[in-house]
Amino acid sequence: MKKRVILKQEEIAERIRRIAGDILERNPSMEDVVLVGIRTGGAYLAHRLQEAIAGAGAPRPPAGVLDITLYRDDWTRIGATPIVGKTELPFPIDDKTVILVDDVLFTGRTVRAAMDALIDYGRPRKIELAILADRGDKDRELPIMANYVGGVWRTSPRETINVYLREEGYEDHVTIEEKEAA
Repeated sequence: MKKRVILKQEEIAERIRRIAGDILERNPSMEDVVLVGIRTGGAYLAHRLQEAIAGAGAPRPPAGVLDITLYRDDWTRIGATPIVGKTELPFPIDDKTVILVDDVLFTGRTVRAAMDALIDYGRPRKIELAILADRGDKDRELPIMANYVGGVWRTSPRETINVYLREEGYEDHVTIEEKEAA
C-alpha cells in the first residue's frame, strides 16, 4: 500500500486554529454554539477545536460526542453485533447552533447519519459541519458540504484519507493511502 503524508502535526494544529477562527467569525458571541464530535476521530477533533476557540480568547463552547453506529445505513453490513459507543451530550441542543465535527468527509453518509442521530436529542436551530479533510465532491453520494474545512484533497476510488491522532496512540498526521492494484 502506498502512503503519502498530507498533513503533519503542526499543520493539523494550524488547520484546527483556522477552523476555530472561521467559527468565531461566523459566531462572534459563541453564546448558543455547541460542538458535537462524531465518534471517534471527530470527537477528538471537537475537543481540540474547543481548546482552539478558548485559546483565541472566546468563551469555551460545550463539546459532546455522538455515536452514530445504529444510524448508519450500512450498520447491518458491519457485523451481526456492531459495537455501539457511548453518546455524551451533557447539554441541550434545542435552539442551539450545533457544529458537527468529523475527521474526513467523503460520501456524506456519515454526516447524514449524525444529523439523524442529533434530531433524536432535540431540535437545533442550525447544524453546521466542520471537517479536517474533505475528499472533494466528485464521489459525494448525498448533497452535503462542510461549512468549515481544513483542506480538500481530491482522491481516486482506490485511495483513502486516514487521520491518525495522538488520542488513538499515533503521532498526529493525515495520509492518503492507495491500495495496490490487484
